[in-house]
Amino acid sequence: MIKFAGILLILFAGTMIGFLQAAKFAARPRQIRQVLHALQRLETEISYGQTPLAEALSRISELVPVPMSRIFADISRSLRPEASGAGETVSECWQRAVNAGWPSTAMKEAEREAFLRLGATLGGSGREEQLKHIRLAMLQLQAEETTAREDQQRYEKLSRSLGVLGAALVVILLI
Repeated sequence: MIKFAGILLILFAGTMIGFLQAAKFAARPRQIRQVLHALQRLETEISYGQTPLAEALSRISELVPVPMSRIFADISRSLRPEASGAGETVSECWQRAVNAGWPSTAMKEAEREAFLRLGATLGGSGREEQLKHIRLAMLQLQAEETTAREDQQRYEKLSRSLGVLGAALVVILLI
């Protein structure tokens, strides 16, 4: 009976590992799409609303789901005049918030680099230059989204299968 319970636990654990890995492959393109929507909103706020960056990022943080909402909210809080880190540049606030919040996302280094490059240019130039950099970041993220969707199609089902089959192999080896 204990042996049977152990077999079930091993199969369950292996299956869950496979499903968790598959969920990461599914979450990456979804999160990139969320960032793209957020950047479109930022572009609108800057170009048409002429909203200050801290306020625009605060509004965006309310629209995008977690974990990206936390990153945008952290940047917005850091940019407020009453923030404890007053005197920091937009780039420093952006980089600190991204470095702190990025591990909770399913996105990879390429998306992080595009996002950091955008943060390095915001607030340091005129409105038209900022809009150009937002559009460039959006193009880079769209290319990464295409890659992420291809990876999802290729590896999502494979991850689930490998989780189950890996657990079955461990069970067979232990019997």
